[in-house]
Amino acid sequence: MADFTMPALGADMETGKVVEWLVRPGDRVKRGEVVAVVETHKGAIDVECFLDGVIENLAPLDVDMPVGAVLATVHGAGGVETAAPAPRASAPAAPPAAAPAPAVPPVPMVGPLVATTRARVSPAARRRAAELKVDADRLSGSGVDGAVVIADVERAMAAGAPAPRATRGGFDPVLMRQAIAAAMARSKREIPHYHLAETLPMRRALDWLRDTNEARPVTERLLPAVLLIKAVALALRDFPELNGWFVDGTYRPSPTAHVGVAISMRGGGLIAPALHDVAAKNLTLLMRELADLVKRSRAGGLRSSEIADPTVTVTNLGDQGVESVFGVIYPPQVALVGFGRIAERPWVDDGRVIALPVVTASLSADHRVSDGHRGARFLARLNETLQQPEAL
Repeated sequence: MADFTMPALGADMETGKVVEWLVRPGDRVKRGEVVAVVETHKGAIDVECFLDGVIENLAPLDVDMPVGAVLATVHGAGGVETAAPAPRASAPAAPPAAAPAPAVPPVPMVGPLVATTRARVSPAARRRAAELKVDADRLSGSGVDGAVVIADVERAMAAGAPAPRATRGGFDPVLMRQAIAAAMARSKREIPHYHLAETLPMRRALDWLRDTNEARPVTERLLPAVLLIKAVALALRDFPELNGWFVDGTYRPSPTAHVGVAISMRGGGLIAPALHDVAAKNLTLLMRELADLVKRSRAGGLRSSEIADPTVTVTNLGDQGVESVFGVIYPPQVALVGFGRIAERPWVDDGRVIALPVVTASLSADHRVSDGHRGARFLARLNETLQQPEAL
């Protein structure tokens, strides 16, 4: 028997609460299966179980629980790691995104636990519930087969119904800003940053991208961002001190680059979920995964491994028109790579001044793990990689 615990979904997470169980007590679960939806300041996150066995003793819904608290027990999972998320096949155990939480006693159960499912709500009732700010999914219905109808919503409103909890893709912008502030304050307090920048010529990469896209359907065309992300992952192969986590005073390099992509949320704030195993994937697959990741980040449906796994972060503010960006490292990571806009600038080539598309690449890195010499060599390798776009 092993414990399935509340995962650390970012350095800024202290507590979370299960708002929906997707399994019943006694169900057999498999490693990587989504078993619960956990509400955090980032919204509702699909949480994967990284244990194989029979799940029992499900924690109650809507109870704030600290990172590391026991959410369920899994029988037949002896010898398997109990922390969540567990390591992916090609990576070391995913580290906690913050200092390890103290031991947490099992949460006492109140009465028998049963599987929870979303209430059946008529479309009209759901619209009315949204207008009145009532959580329709927590109401008892009087309609056919127990469906929630408009009358149920209005009756609940009059009786003081509960407000809606976090939904897929929804989050409290105030809590989001507070969490970002806490994580960035911790980063600046604990991490001795150094910053480097280099201007990279982009003519060869953009010419190759144009020629490649001409042969593709519109729906499968590549964006420059995917070239930059792949180039970062490839360049990191020779600079392991920039790809990993600093936890408990020790640096843990990752052999695989899980690149966190900074994505702005429509309601404000940002999130940086991971594209996994970036160096091993072709650009077509990465483009699909990037588009899907952006869509799910804004609409809901991110998985816990995508939040907890990033080994390095890439932020690309070029589409916002800025020339360069010097980011703050997201702990426990040790590096962040930034890209500004791609723009034509004067460039000296073989003694001639020409107009050339260039991009400013920046590196924010942790002096506890690397120094400026290695950081500069990484940026040089990144440049070399982008000059051979066909190899991406």
